[in-house]
This record gives sequence, structure tokens and C-alpha cells, in this order.
Amino acid sequence: MMPQRVNLHIALTFLQLCYAGNHIFVRIALDTGVSKLIFPVYRNITALILLAPLSYFSEKKDRPSITAYCILHFFLLGLVGITMKEGFYLLGLENTSPTFASAMQNSVPALTFLMAALLRYESVHFNRIDGVAKVLGVLASVGGASIITLYKGPAIYTPRLALHHHEQYLSILGDATGKNWNMGGIYLFGHCLCWSSWIVMQAFVLKIYSAPLTVSAFTCFFGVVQFLTVAAFFEKDSKAWQVNSSGEIYSVLFSGLVTSGLASAIQIWTIGKGGPVLASIYLPLQTLLVALMASIVFGEEFFLGGIIGAFLIISGLYLVVWGRSQETKFDKQVIVPIESKNHWEGKSDVSSLTQPLIPTQSS
Repeated sequence: MMPQRVNLHIALTFLQLCYAGNHIFVRIALDTGVSKLIFPVYRNITALILLAPLSYFSEKKDRPSITAYCILHFFLLGLVGITMKEGFYLLGLENTSPTFASAMQNSVPALTFLMAALLRYESVHFNRIDGVAKVLGVLASVGGASIITLYKGPAIYTPRLALHHHEQYLSILGDATGKNWNMGGIYLFGHCLCWSSWIVMQAFVLKIYSAPLTVSAFTCFFGVVQFLTVAAFFEKDSKAWQVNSSGEIYSVLFSGLVTSGLASAIQIWTIGKGGPVLASIYLPLQTLLVALMASIVFGEEFFLGGIIGAFLIISGLYLVVWGRSQETKFDKQVIVPIESKNHWEGKSDVSSLTQPLIPTQSS
């Protein structure tokens, strides 16, 4: 059996693979003309079909009782983490590209770190080396992903794929002109803000309801209800509910089963085990994965900026993980002397009662 912390880092890495693939599949779905209101309905219904039975059977014995207070938080998780987050993402992706959307998501670790620090979910000691390491790690990861996006430099790896094929793939992925990039950037920033809020909210909900799969299932359920309500009011074309191509089917299945289903369950598990900051600090890794996938699958060149960015991302991840481990060691060192002091004080009190220092008259 591998240690739990190893499983945690493997799960977070796999999570970024899911998110990297989601950029491609959702972009394909939007290019086929799928409705931005209908697609998330089908996506989250697919995820709910996976999460509902999984949460029911796996947490049947350990599930706490559900109160109205819990239902309210599940509704808010669905509103922020599904309805608003996915809605902003679809609007932003339609006006930009998968590469740009992946780059914008690199602001999530910094936003999550700020929110978690303000709400006391993450302790930051600027006068200690562990606190400085965590701050530098977040900045290095975000900076590395930004370098991959903004700086190319000389080509390190050039595939043999023909140039016209390369341009064809870029057109398929939506990197063509004619988009409102300013509005797309605003939508994607709203998406990142909702994502960070969702991560921190999940950390809070897990403290009052310790069944992560059930939380994910209820979040997905309320997301379906909210998107169905919005689609019923604003989607006037009845033909928009029809699935017209295999590309739409594959996109719905991948986004529903993998991204909204499996990835959401993994994310809330990692939040419960490692906290909101550790769960978000791996997000810049998806920019590196998208760059590698584009180079291998789509024949894009891999540039020096990718190497520099990859080094900074990996260094940032290491700094955050190392800082958290040093923080844990420091906390243990503080607790042990206090317990030891109390132990000896208690012992001295007992001895003074049984053997008084001033002898009595009879002795």
C-alpha cells in the first residue's frame, strides 16, 4: 500500500489530466453548435448518474444525517461550483480558445490561497521559512504557467507534422480570429473566481458534513435543477435539445463522466485530505499538460518557454508541499514541549501533596 500523501499527489496529477482533456472536448462541442444552456444540463445529468449510486452504496454506513442547513450549503455549492462556474467557462471559451482558458485558470491557486488565508483555512507565517516557501511556491507555479502561455523562445522540439495539418488543428480548437477576447477574458476571470470560492466552500462544508461523495452528488443534483430552470426560461429553440453529432455525444460523456463526475469526486477528496490550497496549487500543471498534448497529438512545436515554465511549475509545487510539511513539523515541536511541561507540573503537584516540604509537628 502506498502512503496516503503519495495517493494524494497522484490523484491531483490525474485531476489535471482530466481538466486538460476537458478543454479540448468542450471546445469541439461548442464548434458543433451545441447550446451553452443545454450542454451543461446533459453533462451534469451524466455526472449525476455516476455519482448518485456511487455515493449511496460507498457511504451508506458512514453518511451523517442531512439537515436543512446542509441542504442550503449543497444548493450554494451547486450554484457557485456548477451553474456559475460552468456558465462563465462556456461563455469565455466560446470567445477565446482552450489554450487561453487553461492559462486563465492559473489564477485559481493564487485566488484560493488568498481566500483560504483570509478565512483562516490556511495559515501563513511570513516570519517563518514554511510560510515564505508556500507563498513563493504559489507565485512560481502561476508564473511558470504564464510563461508557457506568453513566452515561446526558440523551438526545442519540432514534430514532422505538415504545416497545413497544424493550422487545421488550430482551426478546430478555436484559435481562429473573430472572437471577443476582452469579454471572453472577463467571463473566464468570473469562472476562476467561482472555482476558487467553490474550493474554499467545499472545505467548509466537509467540516459539517463528512461524506465527500454525497456532497458531490447533491452539488451535481442542484446544478442540474438550476441549469434546467435557466434553460427552460431562456432556450426558446426546441431543436437545441437534440443531439446532432457523435462529437456532441463524446463531449457530453467525457465532460459528464470524467470532468463533472470523476474529477469532482477526486477534487473534494483531495480538499478533505490536503486542504483547499494544495488542491488548487496543481492547476497550473494542466497548462504544461495541454502544451505537451498539443505537441504530441496535434503536432505543435514545443518551445524553450515550455521548458522554463515546466521547471517553475514543478519547483512551485515542491515549495508548497515542502512548506506544508515543515509547518506540520513545527506545530508538532510546539505541542510536545507544552505537553511535557504540563506532565511534570502535574507530577510535582502530586508529590507535594503526598510528601510536604515543611514537616508537620508530629514528624
